[in-house]
This record gives sequence, C-alpha cells and structure tokens, in this order.
Amino acid sequence: MNTLMNINPWSILDELFDANSRTFRNMQARVAGRFPPVNVYLDDHAVMVDVELPGRTAKDVSLSLESQAVVIADKPAAPEGGEAPAPKWSRRLDLPFSVDADKANAKFENGILRIVLPKADAPDVRRIAIAG
Repeated sequence: MNTLMNINPWSILDELFDANSRTFRNMQARVAGRFPPVNVYLDDHAVMVDVELPGRTAKDVSLSLESQAVVIADKPAAPEGGEAPAPKWSRRLDLPFSVDADKANAKFENGILRIVLPKADAPDVRRIAIAG
C-alpha cells in the first residue's frame, strides 16, 4: 500500500513532464499544416478567403492562383548574390470550382489578407460523336 511517505517525488515529476510533453506534441501536430489561419466564405458567385498574417506586409507574402486552388506562401528575402531560400510556410486551399483569374483580387489591410476569387463561368457542354 502506498502511503505519502513511500511516494518518490521524482516519479511525480516524471509523470508531470511526460503529460506535458504529450500535450505539446499534440498541440504541435494540430498546428502543423494549418498556418496561417484562414476563414473561407462561399456564396453563389465567389469565394472570399481571409488570411490572418499579423506583423506581415504585402511584400512578405506570395500568392499564386491555379485553376482550382490558391496557394499562399511566405516570401523569404533573397540573400545578396545567392539563390532565394525556400518558403518557411505555405498553405494551399483547394476549391470545388474553377476560378476566373482575370477578376480575382487581393487586398492586405491590418494584418488580414483578403482574397476574392470569382467563380468562372460554367464551360459549355459539348457532345462527342462515338465512332463505331
């Protein structure tokens, strides 16, 4: 039977450190791949993405648009006479529709990057004749 006198204080500390390390590993796993935080709003005509980037400016961020995705990435400063380093973070958001790239726009204000991506017009349906 364990009594208060028989408890090893080091075993209590080991338990506490082990529990804390598990907590921090779980938090790190949840955060990995989810930076920067985004809010996505969808309506019938467009999708609006708000990206939280406190302490950054428009010069610090790279934004690229693919047919059905938007990629937000860190734009690291290139060293003098050297090759630009890889971004420290990037986030890709896949969209369920094609985007009209000519009408897309982005605005950076107060640490929030707001991206508006209008839906592309639906492509014409074409029938294909089957030989045989």
